[in-house]
Amino acid sequence: MNTPMPFRKVRVGEALLRSGDISEEQLEKALVDQKQSGRRLGELLVEQGVIHGSSLVRALSSCLGVRGCVLRHGLIDPAVLGLIGEQEAERLKAVPMFLVRGVLTVAMAEPQSVPSIDRLRTLTGCEIRPVLAMESNILEFVRKYAGGNTDVHEFLANLQTTEVQVVERETIDEGEATDLDKMVAGSPIINLVNVALTTAVRHKASDIHVEPERHGTRIRYRVDGMLRDLMKPPMGMHAAIVSRVKVIGKMDIAEKRLPQEGRVRIVAEGRDIDLRISSMPTLLGEKLVVRILDKRNLHVRLEDLGFREESLKAFRRVLKEAHGLVLVTGPTGSGKTTTLYSALDLLKSPEVNIMTVEDPVEYQLDGVNQIGVNEQIGLSFARVLRSALRQDPDVIMIGEIRDDITAHVAVQAALTGHSVLATLHTNDSPSAVARLIDMGVEPYLLSSAINGVVAQRLARTICPSCRTKYFPSEQVLADACIPTMAGRAFHKGTGCQTCHDSGFQGRAGIYEVMEVGAEIRRMIHIGAATHDLRGALRRHGFKTLREEGVLLAIDGRTSLEESLRVTKLEDDNAGAASPEARAAA
Repeated sequence: MNTPMPFRKVRVGEALLRSGDISEEQLEKALVDQKQSGRRLGELLVEQGVIHGSSLVRALSSCLGVRGCVLRHGLIDPAVLGLIGEQEAERLKAVPMFLVRGVLTVAMAEPQSVPSIDRLRTLTGCEIRPVLAMESNILEFVRKYAGGNTDVHEFLANLQTTEVQVVERETIDEGEATDLDKMVAGSPIINLVNVALTTAVRHKASDIHVEPERHGTRIRYRVDGMLRDLMKPPMGMHAAIVSRVKVIGKMDIAEKRLPQEGRVRIVAEGRDIDLRISSMPTLLGEKLVVRILDKRNLHVRLEDLGFREESLKAFRRVLKEAHGLVLVTGPTGSGKTTTLYSALDLLKSPEVNIMTVEDPVEYQLDGVNQIGVNEQIGLSFARVLRSALRQDPDVIMIGEIRDDITAHVAVQAALTGHSVLATLHTNDSPSAVARLIDMGVEPYLLSSAINGVVAQRLARTICPSCRTKYFPSEQVLADACIPTMAGRAFHKGTGCQTCHDSGFQGRAGIYEVMEVGAEIRRMIHIGAATHDLRGALRRHGFKTLREEGVLLAIDGRTSLEESLRVTKLEDDNAGAASPEARAAA
């Protein structure tokens, strides 16, 4: 048994206590058990089920001042596993992960051990970058890969066979097929791509990234807005993977110098999935991004999006206006299109003619006439919008107001008896007014046209499998403008296998609804500044994105830190907590 570092047990226990992973009673009991058994405190806590292994890794890494990780398939490059033998790996309790520019990242049970690092440097001839991992986790992967003897065929053979049916596929003439095409068609590369697609669909990922690296390929997928490693195929497979995906997406596999775009519908996990594929030439080869559009993940009922009751009522009132402009604002990936689709679902009826102008059409909606923009042939937003107005629409949805012409046409449509819904890129809802005026829309026209603006963000929600209580720091409470809540328990996720050690599963919307009443309309008419609009709105009970996010954390749906991460605090709002937050305190 290794001699423990002085005071290490106390430091680890205190770190777990500070992070909210254990209570004082659990720590005291574990210290008694540790004294009787002579085992390490962290191992006991994991074995007893008090904490997850990922929580212990985080606590140990903070004590030792090194990065920590939980090893899983995809984080280890099979090509570097043979740099040290199996016996040395078990003796040193270390497993090589990946090599980048002469620096070898190694998962170690004792990353602070200088003799072990020196031995690894001698064996590999590389600079060593140690990261902390659990000893049991390391030994599991050492034995699994048998000292690094995994090759390409073994890597592919170990992937569970799965099927992806391509519904729409381009036919390739045999005379145009290259050797690379034949290699793809006759190898397990198809299975590898299928595994990547089905895994991403199963985990509700929005994108898959296939990235070339100097020593292989990196495949990641985006879940709940954050990128995660999926797998690291060995060297020599990148061109074949790219070719397979491009064939699926009906793209030109011979063209590697220019960006391309493709689209295809597949069946994976028994579901119809639309894929949008984008290729980009980089220094090391082509990079692919596959956007996954799964209609099952589309929530078209407003009640399912996460609006608080007051905000939902205000948004419904805005949508029920007979005509006018309704805007949804926020950064890319904040769920603006989903909110607009939900609004259309509310307005949809046999008596209403609804038309959309999108770039591109993301999901097909029943009972809605959807038009896709195509700039390459001159089918721009403005041109489609002008033509759509001659199609006798009652409701028009514009995917994005991105130029002056589209802004003017949208406002004119709203003034001539149409309900116009559109997205816009601004930080918050009051800023949308200044943005449209900057685009050349006259304030007196805008004041008559606009009915309301919704600004939104997406916050990750707490994983129910590892949900626990914790106490935020004084600085976090001050940033949230709720310093009086010191001592109140909030909720977070500690990280588990279900949520891939992130502590989060799924996302919920944070919505700031600006309803344009008589006073706000008069202020827009005279060109009032954004901060004046914000002040007038607050006098009528308006809540900012930051306050809405804090209320989401108070309700226990997300952590306070996550709500602060995705929301922006305006200078005008500093120190102004909402009445609900003050009441909860």
